[in-house]
Amino acid sequence: MMTSVLKMTPKHKNPMPKTTQALIALYCGSRSGNKPIYTEKAIALAQGLADQGFGLVYGGASIGLMGQVANAVIQHGGQTVGVIPEFMLDYEIAHHQLTELHIVKNMHERKAMMAERASAFVALPGGLGTFEEILEVATWGQLNQHQKPMMLYNVNGFYDALIAQLDHAVEEGFLPPQHRAKLIICNHADQIINAIKNLSAPKHFAI
Repeated sequence: MMTSVLKMTPKHKNPMPKTTQALIALYCGSRSGNKPIYTEKAIALAQGLADQGFGLVYGGASIGLMGQVANAVIQHGGQTVGVIPEFMLDYEIAHHQLTELHIVKNMHERKAMMAERASAFVALPGGLGTFEEILEVATWGQLNQHQKPMMLYNVNGFYDALIAQLDHAVEEGFLPPQHRAKLIICNHADQIINAIKNLSAPKHFAI
């Protein structure tokens, strides 16, 4: 797989889009977690998406679950787009086998580019960054900035506590039920793939 030119300074422009597949944003950790099931399920999901003709847009790293899903998509013939802030290059090793690798100035640019390129969003198990990314894109959905599918992949009950908190926010009157319903809970990869296949989304993300 070829990697496009990186953006390291303002003198270099990010590569033009080279992907032809619909891209799915996978939010996941730069760590792999303590249980093998997290890696196994992440790889299986990535393989399933690639087999169905979807590509990947993600955080651009070669480590943790991020690296695992990118490798799986590449190995199964899918296109891959990585977006990584320049300041993170020291500790999130960039993946250099991607269809496109974009190096941006900050996290805001990273999230905006991923949101623009993605046709759907899936949060795998992860840490603070993963939580923040899926909740931010859910907030954008609540504010009618997009109508793209958003999913929590609840591997091994990982998101049970977050799901309970979201439901509690509904019960306490802080989160409208119709907006809570937009965040789809999936316990199996097949549910994610079917949801993506059956839901249409606009090409452009207004932010």
